[in-house]
Amino acid sequence: MSKTNKLLISVDVEEFDIPMEFGGHVPLHEQLSVSHSGLMSVLELFEKYQVRATFFVTAYWAQHYPELVRQLAIRHEVASHAYYHSSFEPAHLEGSRLALTEITGMPVNGFRMPRLKPVSTASLLSAGYLYDSSLNPTWLPGRYNNWDKPRTPFVENGLWVMPSSVSPLCRYPIFWLSIKNMPGVVTRHFSNTILRKDRLLSCYFHPWELADLSSYQLPAYIRRVSGSKMQQRLSSFLRYLQQKGEFCTHIEWLREQGQY
Repeated sequence: MSKTNKLLISVDVEEFDIPMEFGGHVPLHEQLSVSHSGLMSVLELFEKYQVRATFFVTAYWAQHYPELVRQLAIRHEVASHAYYHSSFEPAHLEGSRLALTEITGMPVNGFRMPRLKPVSTASLLSAGYLYDSSLNPTWLPGRYNNWDKPRTPFVENGLWVMPSSVSPLCRYPIFWLSIKNMPGVVTRHFSNTILRKDRLLSCYFHPWELADLSSYQLPAYIRRVSGSKMQQRLSSFLRYLQQKGEFCTHIEWLREQGQY
C-alpha cells in the first residue's frame, strides 16, 4: 500500500437539470431536492471511508441549503460550480465566489464550469480564483475533444488547471460515467495505471446519481444505474481507493506542491 498517492474526489452539487438535455422537465424545487437527497447518501459514504473531498457547488443551490453548505466547508473544500447550472454570464464567476464565501465564511479558491465547458483562465484570475477544474482531457462524443490537453495539473496564464484523470496513451477517463457503466475491474485497472504513472487520481461525480432516476426521461446509460445501485458501485470504488492512497482536497494538493 502506498500512502504517497493522492486521491482527489470531487462532487458537483447542482440543480438536477440533466433531464432537460433530453426533452424532459423537472420542477425547480425538485431539481434542488433530488441533489439534496443524493448528497445525504454521498456524505454517509464519505464518513464510512473517511473521504475528504472538494464540493463544487452552484451558488443558487447553496442559497437554498446554506447550513448544509457551511457544514460541508468545515471538513471538506467548497468551490464554485458557477451561479446556476443551466445558464451562465461572465459576472457569475465572481458573483458565485462571493455568494459561497458569504455562506461558508471561508475563501473559495476553485471553479468548475457546468458540463465542463471551456472557461477563460484570465477571467477566472480576474474573478479571484486560484485554480480551474473544468477540464476532462479525453474525447467524449458530443461533450469533449481534449486529446491535446495535458493529463495532469498545469499552469495556464498564471492559473492552475486541475484536470480530471484519464489514463496514459488511450486516455480512458475515470469519472461518473465510467463508474456507472463499466465493470469495476475495468475502473480499478485504469485507476491503477494512472496512480502508477501520476501518483494522483482525480475523479468526479454528482449527488443526483445516488437518487432513484428510474422515472426520469434519461438515456439508459444515465438512468440504469442510479440510487442504491450507484451507491453500491461508488462504495466499492471508494473502498478500493482507500487502500491506494490519501484523500485530499484540490487546494490541499496545491499547497503540498508549494503553491499558495
